[in-house]
Amino acid sequence: MDLSVVVPTLNGRDRLAASLDSLASRAPNAEVVVVNGPSADGTTGMVRERADVDVLVEVADRCINVARNAGIAAATGDAIALLGFDLRIAEGWVDAIRDGLAAANAVTGPVSRGDDDNSDELERREIAGRDVRYFNGDNVAFRATTLRETLDGFDEYLRTGGARDAAHRLAGAGYEVAWHDGMRTNREADEHAGPGPHGPDEQHRNWKYRSLSYRLTKNYGPRPTVARRTLTHAFGDAADAARAVLRGEGSPSAWFGSGREVISGILRGSADGLVARARDRSDTRNPSGLSVEKQRAVATYDRRE
Repeated sequence: MDLSVVVPTLNGRDRLAASLDSLASRAPNAEVVVVNGPSADGTTGMVRERADVDVLVEVADRCINVARNAGIAAATGDAIALLGFDLRIAEGWVDAIRDGLAAANAVTGPVSRGDDDNSDELERREIAGRDVRYFNGDNVAFRATTLRETLDGFDEYLRTGGARDAAHRLAGAGYEVAWHDGMRTNREADEHAGPGPHGPDEQHRNWKYRSLSYRLTKNYGPRPTVARRTLTHAFGDAADAARAVLRGEGSPSAWFGSGREVISGILRGSADGLVARARDRSDTRNPSGLSVEKQRAVATYDRRE
């Protein structure tokens, strides 16, 4: 197995350095592709000084899925792993990828936080007859052909939820995601609080529901299952927010504002999902994927040449 590791990063120089140190120590034969940008903390200089990074790709778009696709395009291995810039791999990580990909088209593993060794496990849902196995986009590996041909990379429309969308599309193709405890990574407990640097996270209500509605509508069409799942999430969040107001931990105006964001996100995501479904009627379901011709990289530094 020839392994490429794609590491998207944005303004995380010191944490990236620790992650690269772990790769150099525990995956010395892997091809390392760092996708940076647009960082303003000296990341470019730090990476270019390292002999253990094979390719540095500079991008201008903050979208994590654009960065992922730019790295996938530069990778040459027959297996491609995606690693968060603030994660350090454990001993045996590469062997776990090899074992996992021998049995499945994709494999993921735990992301531990501080002393918590049980922070993750494989999440599964059955949706419209599909057994969807979700994975952490910061710690996952694919057979390169699966990532490029079956998925066409990640959907660049999505500012958040790209990994979950890919899980739906893998399930639609009849492929499984394996879980391997040996594919362990570690993130310090206080290193990833709040929204990620690449864009909004699931706490951003408008994008949470825009992403959810988009990926469900795009992958399954306008069916009752999609509406039920979306509304179940929305009612749950609304109930939590209402209880916070009753406890004095929130205001009615904030509750109404959150509701407007949820409704706006659902309507926009559903409409865009229908358009995306019409644009790509294949099993790939990715009209904004890797194969779309666009200039993702603004500069590339390649030590392989």
